[in-house]
Amino acid sequence: MQIPTRTIALGLLIACAATPVRAQPKAPETKPPVIAAGVVQSTPIDLALRPVATPQPALIDLALRPVATPQAALIDPALRPMATPPSNPADLSLQSASEEVKRVVRWITDSGDNDGMPYLLIDKVNAQVFAFNRAGQLQGAAPVLLGMARGDRMLAPNDAPMSAMPPQVRITPAGRFVSRLAKDSKGKELLVMDYDASLSLHPVVKGTPAERRAERLKSVTVQDNRVSFGCINAPVPFYQTIVSPAFTGTKGIVYVLPETAPASQLFGFQPVDAAVAGAQQGSTALDAPAAQPVPAPVAK
Repeated sequence: MQIPTRTIALGLLIACAATPVRAQPKAPETKPPVIAAGVVQSTPIDLALRPVATPQPALIDLALRPVATPQAALIDPALRPMATPPSNPADLSLQSASEEVKRVVRWITDSGDNDGMPYLLIDKVNAQVFAFNRAGQLQGAAPVLLGMARGDRMLAPNDAPMSAMPPQVRITPAGRFVSRLAKDSKGKELLVMDYDASLSLHPVVKGTPAERRAERLKSVTVQDNRVSFGCINAPVPFYQTIVSPAFTGTKGIVYVLPETAPASQLFGFQPVDAAVAGAQQGSTALDAPAAQPVPAPVAK
């Protein structure tokens, strides 16, 4: 049987038209894998970066804050006690000192009489020396040996040799002495208080066997601490570790408290307790004659 040519052509057209229809569903199937692959690749990258970036700043901040806080806390408390003594005398460290010593320390601190220099305070009544730094902080205390005679003014002339000085004129004068380190004729260091009067504070000297100066310094009583010609003898360790370093390269002040009159009269200040008493008395205190300050002795 012969198939007409028209029929064959029509069949070919139908077959060709059917092929694209079957291929169309396959085209969309290729696109989702491509899109899904892109989404899967970008998502792990974002998720991986965020956790890594976030903990790092958190760890650094947490590590720095605890370190910075304790340092500041440790520095501040250490500075406060050091800044307190200049404006408030270290009375707690002077509990063993006499009330006269405490009054003079308060006056020096409040008035700034030491002019920012280190200073020593000699309590002749109790034969003690107190050392303070530039800021007025107590550095140490020790017993001292003083002039044999009691009194606050020098009676011997400056040019008098020691052999011509009887016991009654061997006095450690009271006063305010601007002092500095120097060498004596034997090359030994001492703190010169008055050059013309050969008055100084120095490590205890051996002296004569009868004087027993080292033993006197160690005794518990102050009655045997009057033995020198007028100079102030201090224990060797106290001089070497406190006095000498404090006055090296600078001058300072030695306050020698009087023993025959109040220190307030000698140095010209009004004691705090006297000021309080005067305020309590009111106007009647204005009628009372003012105490005339005793001038500081001039060593000759």
